[in-house]
Amino acid sequence: MTATGIITAIIVGAIIGVLGRLVVPGRQNMPVWLTIVVGIAAALLGTVIAGALGVKDTGGFDWIEFFIQVALAALGVFLVAGAYGRRSSV
Repeated sequence: MTATGIITAIIVGAIIGVLGRLVVPGRQNMPVWLTIVVGIAAALLGTVIAGALGVKDTGGFDWIEFFIQVALAALGVFLVAGAYGRRSSV
């Protein structure tokens, strides 16, 4: 993976993570860096799932892949925010 690929993954992950965070209702008590990490993971996993479903490469913008990624990011934000919010302050 090149430096450009890594930077692109971070930018796309941030966008997917923020969109996933917007989909989840309520306030999420988690830092921005964690939102980006969840977004990157959701983007990568969404691409794999879209490839398995045969909808990864379509003409134009890959809307189905995009919706899969955002849905996974929303699920990830929901799960991580719940676990992160329950941390005890010791």
